[in-house]
Amino acid sequence: MRVAAMDLGSNSFHLLVADVHADGHIDPLVREKEMLRLGDVVSRRGAIPATAAEQAVATVRRFRLLADAAGATEILAKATSAIRRAANGGELVDRIRAETGVHVDVINGQEEARLIFGAVRASVVLDPSPALCFDLGGGSLEVMVGDASSLMWATSVPLGVARLSAAHVHDDPLSKTDRRALRDVIVRVLSPVVTDVATFEPKLAVGSSGTLESLAEMVAARRDEDTPTTLNQLTIDRREFLELHKDLMTSKAADRLRMDGLDARRVDLIVAGSMVLATAMELFDFDRLTISEWALREGIVLDAVGRHDPDEWSDDPHAIRGSAVLGLARRCNWPDAHARRVAQLSLELFDVTAAILDLDDTDRELLEYAALLHDIGEHVASTGHHKHGAYLIRNGQLRGFAPDEVELLAAIVRWHRRGDPRVSDEFPLLDAAAIERVRALAAMLRIADGLDRGRNQNVYGLDAMVTPSLVLLRLRALDDAELEIWGARRKRALLEKVLDREIEFTTHPSMG
Repeated sequence: MRVAAMDLGSNSFHLLVADVHADGHIDPLVREKEMLRLGDVVSRRGAIPATAAEQAVATVRRFRLLADAAGATEILAKATSAIRRAANGGELVDRIRAETGVHVDVINGQEEARLIFGAVRASVVLDPSPALCFDLGGGSLEVMVGDASSLMWATSVPLGVARLSAAHVHDDPLSKTDRRALRDVIVRVLSPVVTDVATFEPKLAVGSSGTLESLAEMVAARRDEDTPTTLNQLTIDRREFLELHKDLMTSKAADRLRMDGLDARRVDLIVAGSMVLATAMELFDFDRLTISEWALREGIVLDAVGRHDPDEWSDDPHAIRGSAVLGLARRCNWPDAHARRVAQLSLELFDVTAAILDLDDTDRELLEYAALLHDIGEHVASTGHHKHGAYLIRNGQLRGFAPDEVELLAAIVRWHRRGDPRVSDEFPLLDAAAIERVRALAAMLRIADGLDRGRNQNVYGLDAMVTPSLVLLRLRALDDAELEIWGARRKRALLEKVLDREIEFTTHPSMG
């Protein structure tokens, strides 16, 4: 099923064309964005002027051509606050349909919140839950509370950045009067929402859409590390955000243009957005915000599917991680049986050595996922497939993983064959401590991979005897395991270094 979703928002129009697979996974094919700023003109004039209407129709026409060229079998378009509020919004919708053939559904704030939350819960691990979610657009702010299984509560309030900027931002830099007016209106509108939300006792805060993404990217750009390639699941804390917020409140537009991480097209809107986030952090009392890169357009696609991967929509908030990994593996035509057996053996090896290495459940989970993905690079070429695999993981849109976790997975796969992992420009988000985790996990994966050397799943289990100088791995096998032992011995050197013990292999006594 190939779906084209158009999000006709107050700041920007977005197009997403995606293949939706039988397991509910979204495989994006086309992404387009046009920043029209309809929210600005509607806030100032109450209607959409002729020139802006022409731009809107032309953008939808171009989106329709792109969707048709991509072979979309269904086109869905949703319009939000700006068109909903405009006195002539209905006329624009009718004109779009007449001139482009695209039927636009003008949705209310509650429906917008429902669709957005569907995307957020498919993109970010909502744990601990429930999660308090914010989607900050040009015309409205959607506030939602929910967990991995359902949306519990939602509202839409008139605190979009274009609307706030038009009404309350008059000076550059922001005057004390403007600053006070912005804060006062945000506090007045959000205070009753705070009361409603408090009954749910949210444990996590999530933000989506362009303005909050831009603020998070600006915070990340100030850190002493490279900006991650993806913002999804990136978390910023209140202290570092408030340092940025202070600078934004006193900056001129020319100063903001020089700030790393800010899209120049948001230079005059980011001040209002920063005030919304700072005030929300204070009123709702949260100190960390996690970013979801998925929002309304992905929600439209997911809603159209009508069926989803049961794991993805289970009550387990971490299920989307496993679903995302398996989705990437399938798209890369993975060697299913081999990968699953290597993952099983990797976990059994982890369980007998983790105490020595002081590793935890998160390390165990990452090892399992890396094992499932370790050979996906063969989809590109068998030669150098470890490097191809790392690239595919980095660019595989793995929902539910923080940027540094994506890097860890990529690094484990990168070094699952040979070499000693090290701090390098190849993996700029990984410091020395992270590389030590990579060394340990990649070392286990190497041996597990060797134990299925023939890719026939002959070795089906292992246990161990551990002494201060030796780890003796006792293998359970269906048949003679000479080939598998040979394969594992060739790959044991790194784990011997990590454990500071020799490693030897034997078949389990029950095989005798």
